[in-house]
Amino acid sequence: MTHKIAILGASGYTGAELVRLIAEHPNMEITALAAERKAGMSMAQVFPHLRHMALPDLCKISEIDFSQIDLCFCALPHKTSQEVIRDLPKDLKIIDLSADFRLRDAGEYEKWYGNPHAALEMQEEAVYGLTEFYRDEIRNARLVAGTGCNAATGQYVLRPLISGGVIDLDDIVLDLKCAVSGAGRSLKENLLHSELSEGYNAYAVGGTHRHLGEFDQEFSALAGRTVHVQFTPHLMPANRGILATTYVKGDPASVYETLVTAYENEPFIQMLPFGETPSTHHVRGSNFCHIGVVSDRIERRAIVIGALDNLTKGSSGQALQNANLMLGEDETTGLMMAPLFP
Repeated sequence: MTHKIAILGASGYTGAELVRLIAEHPNMEITALAAERKAGMSMAQVFPHLRHMALPDLCKISEIDFSQIDLCFCALPHKTSQEVIRDLPKDLKIIDLSADFRLRDAGEYEKWYGNPHAALEMQEEAVYGLTEFYRDEIRNARLVAGTGCNAATGQYVLRPLISGGVIDLDDIVLDLKCAVSGAGRSLKENLLHSELSEGYNAYAVGGTHRHLGEFDQEFSALAGRTVHVQFTPHLMPANRGILATTYVKGDPASVYETLVTAYENEPFIQMLPFGETPSTHHVRGSNFCHIGVVSDRIERRAIVIGALDNLTKGSSGQALQNANLMLGEDETTGLMMAPLFP
């Protein structure tokens, strides 16, 4: 069976990544590509690296016949996404890559994103899209909320440790580096080559990054009590990748074995041998996440490092993984490609 797919926001980085992945999926066909400002253009004009693909031209969302669509990916900006999704057919399967349905509490959404939620009636049915931990719910969902890429990386490193009770929940430090594509494709002065290259800086310092809302929600639910991590993201002059270095209090051997046990049957989570650390080079362009554990020189402290591609496993690859579940496909279909190296 061939599933007909629409992508809204196809002119952004996550939209292009969805096209790259879905075009090679044996049971999916891209039927509609929407981009309001670039409607009428071909994908080859917007993304020349996709010119070899037979794709529909970009159109406006209002021009799509959703009765012919089996699943819709929404890769639109925050706030815009909920307003668009609210008006889509109520029986349409949707995966939202924005933040609009990630936070279950409307007050928390307004706190972190600065505007009231415009589709509260849909928030109750939204399933959080961290596939490895919400697999059963995603399989039966109509609306799935993709995670933040930083939030996904931190959760892969920390969730099993929190639920397993092997670390001190009041002393978790997450130091994260993210490539520039995580900021989207819009023109921003601080992302110009001359201002970003040859430099490296922290941002949203002191607990102001929006993905903290996801960490607070998910980690506190796991622990049954409030858990606040100390989190500082850094912008690195690279196109793709996230490296999360986490400092925890706990027995390093127990930390490692807990992660190994949690991920032993997960096809996309690769645990490195104890003492080895991952690199963003080794996951680039793939749906894999690599995790390493090292014992610190200070007794009963461990350093846990996770690496993934923010556009693939952190966003569009995760979305396709979820779509496979929602459409009854094997979860790994179209996603087992090897990373790009060098």
